[in-house]
Amino acid sequence: MLKTLPLLLLLFYGLTLKAQVVTYETAPKKAKASFDKAVDAVRMYNSKEAIGYLQEALKIAPGFTDAYGQMGLCYTELKNYTQAVAAFQKLQQLDSNGLRPVTMAYSKALAGTGNFVEALKLVDKYLVTARSKNATAEKLRANYTFAVNNSQRQVPFHPVNLGDHINSRDLEYFPSLTIDSRTLIYTRRINGRNEDFFLSRRDSSGWSQSVNMGEPVNSSYNEGAQNISQDGTMLMFTGCEFPDGKGSCDIYYSELTPNGWTAPQNIGAPVNTRDWESQPSLSADKQTLYFARETTDNATDIFVSKRLANGRWSAPERLGSNINTPGRETTPFIHADGQTLYFSSNGHPGYGGQDIFYSRRQPDGSWGPAVNLGYPINTIDEDASLIVDANGTTGYFASDRSDTRGGLDIYSFELYPEARPLQTLYVKGFVYDTVTHARIAANIDVIDLQGGYQIAAVKTNDNGDFLAPLPVGKDYAFHVNKKGYLFYSDNFSLKDHNPGVPFEKNIPLQPLAANASIVLHNIFFKSKQFNLEPASVTELDKLVKLLQENPTIRIEIAGHTDNVGSDKDNLLLSDNRAKSVVKYLAEKGIPTTRMTAKGYGETQPIVSNDTESGRAENRRTVFKITGL
Repeated sequence: MLKTLPLLLLLFYGLTLKAQVVTYETAPKKAKASFDKAVDAVRMYNSKEAIGYLQEALKIAPGFTDAYGQMGLCYTELKNYTQAVAAFQKLQQLDSNGLRPVTMAYSKALAGTGNFVEALKLVDKYLVTARSKNATAEKLRANYTFAVNNSQRQVPFHPVNLGDHINSRDLEYFPSLTIDSRTLIYTRRINGRNEDFFLSRRDSSGWSQSVNMGEPVNSSYNEGAQNISQDGTMLMFTGCEFPDGKGSCDIYYSELTPNGWTAPQNIGAPVNTRDWESQPSLSADKQTLYFARETTDNATDIFVSKRLANGRWSAPERLGSNINTPGRETTPFIHADGQTLYFSSNGHPGYGGQDIFYSRRQPDGSWGPAVNLGYPINTIDEDASLIVDANGTTGYFASDRSDTRGGLDIYSFELYPEARPLQTLYVKGFVYDTVTHARIAANIDVIDLQGGYQIAAVKTNDNGDFLAPLPVGKDYAFHVNKKGYLFYSDNFSLKDHNPGVPFEKNIPLQPLAANASIVLHNIFFKSKQFNLEPASVTELDKLVKLLQENPTIRIEIAGHTDNVGSDKDNLLLSDNRAKSVVKYLAEKGIPTTRMTAKGYGETQPIVSNDTESGRAENRRTVFKITGL
C-alpha cells in the first residue's frame, strides 16, 4: 500500500552573528511571533501555512536567518525545489555558517532542480568536516555521483495529467489497464483515509468520468494496489486488515462474471503469509503472479508464483540479485509481452528515493540486469508504480506535480524507445465443437516457433472465449486441447500484422471419433528432406500426450506433397516423412501396433498447386484416427 514518511522539518540551530543578520534571539517581537506560528504549523505537517507565517516574519525582519532556513525546509518538503534553493541561497548570503544544519536539505533542493554537480559538491564538503559517519550524507553522495556520471543520459519525458475525469482533490495512484487500453482502474484515497477502486473507460472522445466500483470489491476495509488482468476478467489487489487476512496486508482476487464482480477471495498460502504481501502484477495469460513481500523491517523483495494445474499457486520464489537488493524493491509490473519487468528500488544505483527500473527476460528465463529509466523520469523523490500499455509506447504513473488536482494524480507520457517493451497485440476468439457447434471451454498454448518456448498458456472461460496477448514480429504455433477432442494445431505470423488491430481466430475442435483427422501444422521439414526440424517437437509431444491419454486409439500418419518434382520422388518423400513422425512417437513409448505411416505424394491436394501459397498448404502431415 502507499506509504509516506514525513520529512523532519523543525530546525533549531545557532548562527554566527553578523551585523546585518537577525536571529531568533535578536528578531523583533512580531517577527518572532510569526516564526513561532510557522513552527507550530510545521508540527501539524502544514508547510504551506508555515511559509505564509515565515513570509510575514521576513517582511518585518528581512535578514531573519532562521526564517530563511525554515522556509527552505518547508519548500523542500513541498518539492518546490526552485523556491527552496532561493531560500537557502539567501541564508548563505546572510551567514554561510548557517547552512551547515540544513546542508542535506539544501543539497536535495539543488538536486531537485537538476543541479546534481553543486549538490554533490555540497555533500562532499559536508563529509570532509563531519566528525562521524553520516549514513544519510553517504547515501546522498552515492545518488548524486550516479546522477553526475549519467548526466549525458537525460531522457525525453513530457508527462500529461489525465484530467478531471480521472483525478480529483483526493489522491489517485496505482493505475492499471486492460490490453486494449480502454479500461483504467486505479486506487483513490478518499478524504485521506479509506482506499477504493475507481474505473474509467476510454472511447474516441477520451476517458469517461470515473466511478467508484462499489461492492463487493470495495468495502469498509482498506483495498488498494490493484492489477486488472489483460482481458479485464480478474482483479488482483491488496487488502489490509481484512478479517480473513493472514498478515497485515494480503493479496486478494475477484473475477468478473455475467452478474458482476465476485466477492473478493484471499489468494491463500503459500503466497500470503504473516508478512506484508502487496502490489500484485498478473501476467497476460494469468498464469504467473509477481508481487512484493516484506522480508525485514526495512526491506521488501519481489517474488513470483506460478498457477498450478489445480488452480492454486506455487510456493513463491524470490527473483534474483539482478532485481532484488538489500534495500526495497516494490511495485512490480510485468508487461503483456511477458519479457519486460518494471519495478521500483532504492537499492540499485539511482537518483534518490526509489527509482523505476526495467529488466529483460533472458533466453534461459532469468532476468537481466536492472536498467535505471533515467532522469527526469526518475528524480530525487519516490518514483514508483509505472505501467506501460500493450503497444509499448505509453507509460502511466502517479505523481504530485505542479498541475496536480490535489496530491497524487495519474499522468501518462510517451516512453522513450530504449525502455519500451515488445509491442503486443492480442489474439481473441472462441472455441467450439465441430459437431454440435456449441462453444466449449478449452486450454490454449502458444509457442514461439523460433525459440521453441511457451509464450502463453490461456484457459478460455466457460463460454469458450479467449484472449491471448502476444508480442508482434514473431511466428507462433497455436495449440488448443480439451479432453475427449482432437487437439487443434495451427501456426501464424505476426511479423507484418498491424499492432493496433486484434488478430481474431475461432477454433473448431473435433470430438474423438473414427476417421476424425487434423493437419499437423507445426510439423516441419526442410525442402526435399524428411528429417524432423527441432521446431516440430512441441507438436509431436502434444500428439504423444493425446495417444497416452487415449490408449485404445489407432492412428494413421499421412504425408502429402505439392506437385513440384516427379510423382515417384514425391511419393517416396511423403512416405519417409510420415515414417519419421511414427518413429518419433515410437521412441516416446507409443506401440507401433497402434500406428501406420503412409505417403500419398501429390495425389490428394486440398487446394490448387498453381500458387506458392497453395503448394505450401498441400505440403502437410495429417493425423487420422483409424480406430477407437
